[in-house]
Amino acid sequence: MARYLVTGGAGFIGSNLVEALLERGGEVRVLDDLSTGSEANLKAVAGSDLEAIEFIHGDIRDLETCRRACRRIEFVLHQAALGSVPRSIDNPVPTHQVNAGGTLNMLVAAREVGVKRFVSASSSSVYGNPADGSAPKVETQAVSPLSPYAVSKVAAENYATVFWGIYGLPTISLRYFNVFGPRQDPHSAYAAVIPKFLYALLEDRRPQVHGDGRQSRDFSYVDNVVQANLAACRTEEGFGEVYNVACGERHTLLDLLRLLGELTGRTPDPEFIDPRPGDVRHSLAEISKAARVLGYRPRVDFPTGLQKVVELARRCGYLTP
Repeated sequence: MARYLVTGGAGFIGSNLVEALLERGGEVRVLDDLSTGSEANLKAVAGSDLEAIEFIHGDIRDLETCRRACRRIEFVLHQAALGSVPRSIDNPVPTHQVNAGGTLNMLVAAREVGVKRFVSASSSSVYGNPADGSAPKVETQAVSPLSPYAVSKVAAENYATVFWGIYGLPTISLRYFNVFGPRQDPHSAYAAVIPKFLYALLEDRRPQVHGDGRQSRDFSYVDNVVQANLAACRTEEGFGEVYNVACGERHTLLDLLRLLGELTGRTPDPEFIDPRPGDVRHSLAEISKAARVLGYRPRVDFPTGLQKVVELARRCGYLTP
């Protein structure tokens, strides 16, 4: 039985990874300080007493905690981070300490025990706004971070690459593009756009759109991210490198509102407010490298993913059949 550590396992993406690993019979340990994640997320997938996992309540900024979490572990799926571009602009120091310094601590701890694979969550934000902003983002192009969050993710990627090159630790960094799905918090001050828009409609509020709404994103349902992480654990090549994880399709925020309106039966009446500093204008992934090296293929397209989250809202009582 393979032994996995999921850092940030009580968060949105982390808990979906934990769920998938348990379904596959893995032995799962979670390290989380519960600053942005919650025990409720874990209990939803591991039982009310968390009996299906080993849970360590701790902070990746503490090296000894990272060492304890890595003992007897074969695969590290490193999801722990302080997310959100706006949060990083408000609080750049903790963003750096967690995302860059915490990743370094985890790499040190993983190297010491000789894990088989270290898979690290990165972000499409590292690309920034290249000259041809509408073109697909390719892993070979130069990064151009526009926020402290993006800078911290570039640093984390570079550390992972160096630990492969110098120490031989098999690392892979996955650049996520606008992930959405179950257990994504819609009410956080730093909530992602899909849960914010969806629950604004369900609660009869006007969705707030930063800018003109014509900015576009490559939205990816969380099952695709889970698949990419599992593929990264299986591969025997491509270490020390970065891979885009997305659907390879672009949709504007106005497109998103229209589709959510159709799925919920509500009529969106957006409130347009000032653009946010640090936001990129367009984000579209070229995913052929992940397909070639990792065998990654997105299994859930954007409309199907949206339908899934709306159905979940219906089951939770937000929508009548």
